[in-house]
Amino acid sequence: MRLRRTDLPSPDLLDIALALGSFGLLTLPVLIRGSGHGPTAAIVVLGAAAAVPLSVRRVAPVPVLVTVSLVLVVAALTDVGFTVFQSNAGPALGIAVLTVADRLPRAMSLRVAAAAVGLVTVAEVTAMQLHPATGQNAIQLMLAVPAWLIGYAFGTRRQAERRLRIEAEERTREAERRVRAEERVRVSADVHDIVSHTLSMIAVRSGVARMVLKQRPDEALVALSAIETASRSALDELRAVLHSLRDGPGEPVGAGHPLTAGPAVERPTLAHIRSLVDDLRCAGYPISLALAEDAGAPPPVAESAYRVVREALTNVVRHAGRVPTSVEVERGPQGLTISVLNDVPIAGVPPAGPGAGHGLAGMRNRVALYEGTVAAGPRPDGGFAVCVSFPLPPKDGTEHADQSGVRRRG
Repeated sequence: MRLRRTDLPSPDLLDIALALGSFGLLTLPVLIRGSGHGPTAAIVVLGAAAAVPLSVRRVAPVPVLVTVSLVLVVAALTDVGFTVFQSNAGPALGIAVLTVADRLPRAMSLRVAAAAVGLVTVAEVTAMQLHPATGQNAIQLMLAVPAWLIGYAFGTRRQAERRLRIEAEERTREAERRVRAEERVRVSADVHDIVSHTLSMIAVRSGVARMVLKQRPDEALVALSAIETASRSALDELRAVLHSLRDGPGEPVGAGHPLTAGPAVERPTLAHIRSLVDDLRCAGYPISLALAEDAGAPPPVAESAYRVVREALTNVVRHAGRVPTSVEVERGPQGLTISVLNDVPIAGVPPAGPGAGHGLAGMRNRVALYEGTVAAGPRPDGGFAVCVSFPLPPKDGTEHADQSGVRRRG
């Protein structure tokens, strides 16, 4: 694959300034004053060869260190002084060693730096014997050791910051996955509740309409009207659920589909429990309701409470028939409590089947989102009981009609 020009790594502006500063402060004064030793051309070439690679030190740290080391070796052996200091002392080798220690793993950086600095030191010691009048020394070794330690400290800190950043990003992704999982649980529970309740009501009303169609057509028409109302209500609720799923800001899933078309649908509240019970009473189910007028809860909890009651009553319709059932919704100091109790199923009424348990499982998952609890099982004297508790703060005027009053898990 061919690399485009924009794909190639580019030098950092700070490194370019560092290279220019190194040449301008250490080699240019030698050329201006003529205080160096060796041919002028050699001073210019070796000074530039030691300074220019620093402009790409972070892009290619090892080649830069090798180049600087070879330049110092050549200068020492040929007795060319291209800096204002003896032995061409300057920042070039120290900066190259620091960059290697910063960018490479510790073991690799130690090997590379030790080889490069060792080579330069051997060349300087050899140059002391070849050119004693120049007064060369092995100061590069003393500069390289602290440079490696500083570079290693910089690299360790940068790697720690990178690990922390990766961990923070992973936590963010995990939180997003958890939110999406909880949203899927909520949506699946909503769809199950809507479909299960509506189909149960349609089955009951259609059965009534079939039996009274010839003898009492007016009653059959009432049952068919109730079926139509229940179907429209279910479509409205499904539309509201689908509107809560969005691909992007302000863009509903499946925009333009009949289920997502139309105005926004009001989310259920505790007050909707009354109309739910009234509809079942009209269908011949003896249900009593105890719901205080001032009972209230934040919207998410209120919606979950409504769906819990509807799922429990749907189970009564499917598995018990027209038996006395009581529904109690109470807001106390500890939060919102709900109980749905029904008597022993009517003898001779075939149950709808044992069921797969998805309704109770969805109920528990829904309530668990708000740190609530669900207790469901047979009663000692027969029948079935569903008891739910949502922990909420006391009603002392601090409750707001939003999600801030809900201790939602996650």
